[in-house]
Amino acid sequence: MLEREKSSAIKPICLSMAIFLVSFINVLEAQITFGDKCLGKWEGIMHIYGKGQLRDSVPVQLLVQKTTSPNTWSWKTSYLSKTQPMVKDYTLILKDAATNSYVTDEGDGIILKDYLFQNKLYSVFETQGIFLTASYELIGDQLIFEVSSGKKLEEENKAVTNYSVTNLQRVIFRKIKTPPNQ
Repeated sequence: MLEREKSSAIKPICLSMAIFLVSFINVLEAQITFGDKCLGKWEGIMHIYGKGQLRDSVPVQLLVQKTTSPNTWSWKTSYLSKTQPMVKDYTLILKDAATNSYVTDEGDGIILKDYLFQNKLYSVFETQGIFLTASYELIGDQLIFEVSSGKKLEEENKAVTNYSVTNLQRVIFRKIKTPPNQ
């Protein structure tokens, strides 16, 4: 009878410990920043669309590295075009963890505000009459980058302002596995 009582007492303790461990792991995972989740070298093909039609594609590499500043990452994108290669060397900065607010510093005083929802970072901005939306979404071992753009539509509808979406750039990045000791 004593063995049965011990067994009955152990089950709730084991269950409580399991619940605690799962909760603890979830809290730890929530504390890992989006930038830290994206660390590493990524590669993919950018597909460039205009008015719904595929216009071009370009190999792209993304290198995300921690910097010496807290909550700051180097976000370097290399467009490996044969005719117009280009490098965009930006900085991603976590501004407020409580509100999941980030900024992307493009240099030359250009700062984009970013907002994180779960594993997707959003930015919406306008420049020179062009309205753009940009996002990075981390899904498993893929990082999906999209930028869409368009212009304000002149319509008689006074309750809503509409914008066209005439261009889209999209990359599905996959992390490059590096061998140990490199």
